[in-house]
Amino acid sequence: MPAPETAAPWPTATDLARAVQAGELTPPELLTQALGRIEAARDLNAVVSLHEGAAEQAGRVEARLSAGETLPLAGVPILVKDNINVAGTRTTCGSRILSTYVSSYTATAAQNLLSAGAVIVGKANMDEFAMGSSTESSASGPTLNPWDRSRVPGGSSGGSAAAVAAGLTPVSLGSDTGGSVRQPAALCGVYGLKPTYGRVSRYGLVAYASSLDQIGPFARSAADLALMMNVLAGHDPHDATSLDVPAHFTRGGADTLRGLRVGVVRESLTGNTPGVEAALRDTLGALRGAGASVGEVGIPELKYAVATYYLIAMPEASSNLARYDGMVYGQREPGADVTGSMTLTREKGFGREVQRRIMIGTYALSSGYYDAYYSKAMKVRRLIADEFAQAFADYDVLVTPTSPFPAFRRGEKTHDPLAMYAADVDTVAINLAGLPALSVPAGFEEVQGARLPVGVQFIAPALHDERLVALAGGLEDIGAAQLEAPPVLSAPVP
Repeated sequence: MPAPETAAPWPTATDLARAVQAGELTPPELLTQALGRIEAARDLNAVVSLHEGAAEQAGRVEARLSAGETLPLAGVPILVKDNINVAGTRTTCGSRILSTYVSSYTATAAQNLLSAGAVIVGKANMDEFAMGSSTESSASGPTLNPWDRSRVPGGSSGGSAAAVAAGLTPVSLGSDTGGSVRQPAALCGVYGLKPTYGRVSRYGLVAYASSLDQIGPFARSAADLALMMNVLAGHDPHDATSLDVPAHFTRGGADTLRGLRVGVVRESLTGNTPGVEAALRDTLGALRGAGASVGEVGIPELKYAVATYYLIAMPEASSNLARYDGMVYGQREPGADVTGSMTLTREKGFGREVQRRIMIGTYALSSGYYDAYYSKAMKVRRLIADEFAQAFADYDVLVTPTSPFPAFRRGEKTHDPLAMYAADVDTVAINLAGLPALSVPAGFEEVQGARLPVGVQFIAPALHDERLVALAGGLEDIGAAQLEAPPVLSAPVP
């Protein structure tokens, strides 16, 4: 099956902001265009709700520009994942239990976007409470992959990834607890960045596993990654875990790659499909050609990463989700008494996967099992972090596939939780170690007649997020980052 012609590049957020700042476009015009694209792609189910205040936001941005302000994201339409609070919008986390909840405040990350002149168009679909790798468990129904509508977009930030891949908005926000930005970015053929833990405030992000969660952007260009991170990153007094580290993100060039020391993680080289292997091989060849040195490095404890991740994430989820009982907000089921009402509310409000993780997490924290499971997992987490630190003594960045396979068919893994968890094999360790990592669209694999994108993951030392964004620009310049429009959406809707 021959590759389709690459679509003309859609305008980036950087281009749109520049045009609005120059008076060539207006924020209301950009909003109207974005709403048209969202309506035309309703079948993807990438967007679960529109922001009724978006037109008012666009008008305020226009007034600020008229007053002489310079705004980095002037008028740029943006979607945010449905677990990021924006005042006046529904924040359902993909769950029936929050189907009626309307946010009373705005998350710091979202507020930073608004302050920079962005217009938040609406909320993107997600796996329920960010627990999944396919965006099939949402109470709003599954999101479809724009490259092949019979396949998943990845998860849990599948709506945010699919929206950017389909050109609904040039950038979006997701959250990443074990790969939920990077894995869908790979399966949808866009960039997905998981920042260092603490680089972006978590205030206003509905918690899944607090020691692992991190907000990150999706984009179709390295310049847009830099633009977004310069707006998002920074200390927030509302978040005690946020870091006071200046943000200096820039798009690099080919010269960024010269002399770069790249370490291929040995443990990630098995179990990959032929297309993933080819994308990794081609990317490494391009890096060598650009003057980088490439070697192999071992992270032996990586074999325990998936088990360790779930023995930490599930107990934290059990604790965080205890607040959803219908007594203060969200759905409430009537019962004979308070206990009966809470029980019915949680039984009917939570989906099967969320219930499974709460039960496993509660068990792991229970008397007599805490030391055997959660405490031991925390010790292994430390060992994994130490091994990454040792690897960075010899290498500037590490590289793995983002996912061992491209997008799988809807329903293929829903009845096999362990197979679904294994989809995160290349990503969860980075969250355990608190490191930054970037999924780069690196090629395609033909599967049953469908041409599906695959990604390569680059990992940097903590607080070296800027290195990844600069590297992305270099990969673009040497042709190693392969960004295309899905063939079914070969041109943006006017």
